Amino acid sequence: MLDPITLTVLHHRLQQITEEMDVILDRAAFSPIISEGQDRASGIFDPVDGKLVAQGATGMPIHIGAMQYAAATIARRRGGHAPGDIYIINDPYKGGTHLMDVKLIMPVFVEGRLFCLLGSSGHWPDIGGAVPGGFVTRAVEVQQEGIRIGGQRICRGGEIEQDLLDLILDNVRVPEQRVGDLKAQIASLRAGEAQIARLLSEHSLDVVEKAIAALRKTSADLMAERIATLKPGRYSFEDALDNDGVEDNPLWIRLDLTVEPNRLVFDFSRSSPPCRGPMNSVISTTASAVFVALKHIYPEIPMNGGCFDPVEVIAPETTFLNVGYPRPVSGCAAEVSQRVVDVVFGAMAQAAPGELTGAPFGSAINVTIGGFDPGQKKRYVFYFYSGGGAGGYQGGDGLSNACSTVGLAKTPPLEVVEQQTPILFERYALREGSAGSGQFRGGLGVEYKLKLMRGEARLSVLGDRAKFQPYGIEGGLPAAGTSIDMEISGASYTPPMLAKDEGIVISSGDTFTCRTPGGGGFGDPARRDPQRVARDLANGFTAGDGGNKF
Repeated sequence: MLDPITLTVLHHRLQQITEEMDVILDRAAFSPIISEGQDRASGIFDPVDGKLVAQGATGMPIHIGAMQYAAATIARRRGGHAPGDIYIINDPYKGGTHLMDVKLIMPVFVEGRLFCLLGSSGHWPDIGGAVPGGFVTRAVEVQQEGIRIGGQRICRGGEIEQDLLDLILDNVRVPEQRVGDLKAQIASLRAGEAQIARLLSEHSLDVVEKAIAALRKTSADLMAERIATLKPGRYSFEDALDNDGVEDNPLWIRLDLTVEPNRLVFDFSRSSPPCRGPMNSVISTTASAVFVALKHIYPEIPMNGGCFDPVEVIAPETTFLNVGYPRPVSGCAAEVSQRVVDVVFGAMAQAAPGELTGAPFGSAINVTIGGFDPGQKKRYVFYFYSGGGAGGYQGGDGLSNACSTVGLAKTPPLEVVEQQTPILFERYALREGSAGSGQFRGGLGVEYKLKLMRGEARLSVLGDRAKFQPYGIEGGLPAAGTSIDMEISGASYTPPMLAKDEGIVISSGDTFTCRTPGGGGFGDPARRDPQRVARDLANGFTAGDGGNKF
């Protein structure tokens, strides 16, 4: 049995390796959404079952959870791995999210045998497909969303497989940027491999493997202990996505949560069936969203595969939360996953009264613009998401302009975006009246307006929470929902699906305005401290009563 000091040292060493991988990827990536926004993650995974061993502290949570499934796909390829091999995979049905999240998996050998798998995931803002950016809101099959890669070797024996790379580059719009992102991910994996070699030069392989097993058991035990504090029983909660981008009907996520003495069962069997549009999810993303929600509730538990051992996720293929080929899925990672988190929060709030928050804003509102910039004489693909309000909680108001529940990504600096694309941000501010009222109000969303300065382009947006606003709990009120409008050739335009549209042709001077949701309130608004009300008024922070209604 390992002594506690050695175990603690190895725990932090493993985490430090993945954090170094993240830093290298940030510094080397070409895409602002990775280098500035940090829409990426790194991890160490078990070579047999693909379960998480360690992750970086700032890795995108939804990437990490899903990457376990991608690592498992590579792990199932018994034999054939060799030092220097790296696999590339973005296939949603083999452990992915949407096609834009591209994962590289590297087998790492120690003393001639496979020790672990290293993983690097990054959002490529250009993956081909029917519209720039990959968010094809009217897609009815995955081929419309971009090139799908099922786990081929992109590196063999340390050398890039040029034929495969050429095939990928022939199917994207900005190939030079994709090469930069790919090589940044490769560099981060090789740095991780070097640090693992250094670790095993200081500690024996046997000691490190025992530490990994002990850490996994510790996390499993801690999760079981937290579950034991909940009220046993069956709890149900539901919430909906506005529509699927093709048909204007709500998609219901209905959860039946069973709390047992040391186990949680999340059953989504009553959810809506698979949809025609891209708001389907794959099981890797749905399960990852459940894991992310639990990590929010129990942040003190060390993150590894053991956290999820006492957890079962049931999502039958009869629901839109576990679809197979060729269903489109571009909305799963940033939109469906957030609503899964919201529903888990709603059910868990019944099992642990007073411990949860009002619903967070719940929509990344993915905006992509692609075209040719006549000023810089080059093609570009712009990808942008923004923050919103977090929910109020017992003892405090929600954060304003917070990041999404499924990510730690930041809004890229507007100056960087403006430098690299013909886009000008005319406004970026907190959204007045967007927070849900309560004894503790939600946070405020944001409002921004951008303008195309040169040339012609195509704009697409994939968002949600326009019809179904973030809910309040314990008597708190819902927040305002998403609102989008545009001005094209001097005329106003609102997307027919409210927060979803694709391939809109825009020209110099046209504008796009987005107002993101706030967070739901916590507790009866009548019980709000007058001093908090006065401070809000002094700062110009006003809460709403649920905002737009449809």
